[in-house]
This record gives sequence, C-alpha cells and structure tokens, in this order.
Amino acid sequence: MADEDNATQDTATEQDAPSVETQAAEQTGQQQVRLRIDQAKMTTSYANAFRTSATAEEIMVDFGLNQVTQTRTGDQGNPGDPVGEILFQVNDRIVLNYYTAKRLAITLGQIIRRYEDQFGELKLNVAERAGKS
Repeated sequence: MADEDNATQDTATEQDAPSVETQAAEQTGQQQVRLRIDQAKMTTSYANAFRTSATAEEIMVDFGLNQVTQTRTGDQGNPGDPVGEILFQVNDRIVLNYYTAKRLAITLGQIIRRYEDQFGELKLNVAERAGKS
C-alpha cells in the first residue's frame, strides 16, 4: 500500500516538472539511469553570433563572435559604399543529431520564457532596445 502511495506522489510530481531521472527514462526506455558528469576537459566560450547548417542526419551550429571593424572608402569611394565590415569569427562547432537538437530547442525555449516572465520581453531589434523605433 505504501508503495502505491509513493507511486502516486511520484506521478503527480513528474507531471508538474519532469525530473532528470524521468527524462532519462523517457529517452532511454529504462526505469533508472544514473547520470555522471565529467567536466575535466570542459572549456567555456562566449558567443554573440551563430550560424547553422544541416544534413539529413545532423545539424551543425557554429558559435563565434561578430566583430565590427571600421574601413575607409577612400577618395574613390561612392557615398553608398559600406564604411564598416562585420567579421564572424567561428570559435566552436557543435554537431547534433535531430533528437538532441529538438531537446535543446525545447529547453532553450523554456529558459527564455522563464527569463522573459521575470524580466520582460527580449527585443531582438536593436533600434527597439535603444528606444529608436
């Protein structure tokens, strides 16, 4: 009887917020999975830009930095010529299968939704963020 009560409590908790164990069981089809994390070779990178590409089996995401450089058009430059250049310096490439990519997309969506609920909408348009819309 006590086991049934615990099972009912576990089920209610899992419906509210699935635990790591529940997610692992769903992904592996097993009842119990022990997760160990090895951070010995971990590195940390910062990215303010990304680029994606895909094949039938995988998604590649390149992370890096957009670097704005100033250039001069010179005496022969036309008024419409660009006066700057953006260099995308790729630092890291992550290759994901579609299942992992979907789990990542769902997780990032949840994290961003929580952030916006707490701090307000993230505006992607720079002019809107600067109040120049």
